[in-house]
Amino acid sequence: MPDAQLTVVNKETLPGSQVGLTIEVPQDAVDAAYERVLRRLSQRVKIQGFRPGKAPRALVEAKLGEEAIREEAIEALVPEVVGKAIADQSLETIDRPRVDIQEFGRGKPALLRATVSVMPEVKLPEFESLAVERRQTEVTDEMVDKRIEELLETQAQIEPVEREVREGDLLVADLDVSVDGKPVAAAGRKAMEVEVKEGVLIAELRAALPGTAIGGRVEVDVQMPDDAAEPELRGRLARLAMTVHGVKEKRLPRLDDRIAATVSNGEQQTALELKIAVRKDLHEYSQQLDKLAFEQDVLKALVDASDVEVPASLVDHEIEHQLESLEERVGRQGLKLDRYFSYTGTSAGEWAAQARPDAEARLKLDLVLGQVTKQLGIAPTDEEVRTYLREEGQKDEEVKGRLDELLSSSVALDYFRHRLTRLRTVERLTELASTSSAEAAPR
Repeated sequence: MPDAQLTVVNKETLPGSQVGLTIEVPQDAVDAAYERVLRRLSQRVKIQGFRPGKAPRALVEAKLGEEAIREEAIEALVPEVVGKAIADQSLETIDRPRVDIQEFGRGKPALLRATVSVMPEVKLPEFESLAVERRQTEVTDEMVDKRIEELLETQAQIEPVEREVREGDLLVADLDVSVDGKPVAAAGRKAMEVEVKEGVLIAELRAALPGTAIGGRVEVDVQMPDDAAEPELRGRLARLAMTVHGVKEKRLPRLDDRIAATVSNGEQQTALELKIAVRKDLHEYSQQLDKLAFEQDVLKALVDASDVEVPASLVDHEIEHQLESLEERVGRQGLKLDRYFSYTGTSAGEWAAQARPDAEARLKLDLVLGQVTKQLGIAPTDEEVRTYLREEGQKDEEVKGRLDELLSSSVALDYFRHRLTRLRTVERLTELASTSSAEAAPR
């Protein structure tokens, strides 16, 4: 369609990161669309006494009806017109335009109203204003002692005892699980061995078991996660009953030079060397955690200080993508999505409503970081992306095994380009925040 055949009469910025376009199409373009439609339809319509395409135009139009021809002309012309208007206005759309036909008919110009969601404008704060305090975790003697104890546990002696359950014991026990009074046999266990320890045993059972005698039984109600192994338990309130049949005590050896050499695989020869090495490891680990925490704090400060409205349609797309991913996951377990929601006592609508705030937060972060990337001019070269991919191959066996394939795949290279770009963006942001934080710190 030539440029002269299209006029955007009005462009309006609407709430929710939407743009409204009022578009005027000249009469000759409308009439040409009608002509194209009639030529095409005349080859298909059957009129007695005439071969296809040979019937008089008046008979063809009478057979089809004015409204049907108009609808065909709209379908043929409007998407092309609206698409060109969007391109001419350089709009970065995120959904299909909604079109209101205000005027459309032969012998006169057409007037359309198109509304479309576009990528939102992101207004960033001055990076120098991101004065974020950097955490500095101190490695304490208690932290060192706890890590030493974990190492000593690898050399612990385990002996049966005739007493009540204590924190840190190993139990031989039966576990019975039920929901609404109905047993979930697949989730139960007989004569299982379990340690009464944080991170090992479900918190509610760990809190209830100490003081229980051999032969005793404790029952607790536990809200099960949505991804529980047994479908009957997903998202449900379950009753867990544990019967204790035996108690074993873990007796740790005393730390000496021999034990230090054993638990360190010979890397340290004395107890003092082991303590020094453990403190150093904890210090390096704490620094890594502090660095990650600082990055997260900087990103939060950046997003909080940025002005961006996430379009509802963009959130809808993200929710649809998450729902498709959920359907794939439950499908691998032999479940249909509706059956999964039935087991969890929810619905697709309720699930989407719960997922929406997190989806919107992730999208806002992505939009803000994307704008930061543009503003800082971060754009890794092809060779930098390939170098990064090779470095990742040294750390990830799966990537290493497919390295040649990935290096020759444009899709894979785009994925790693995005990762490297995001990594460099966050690194540069934290550098700027570190500088501003240092300048803001009292002297």
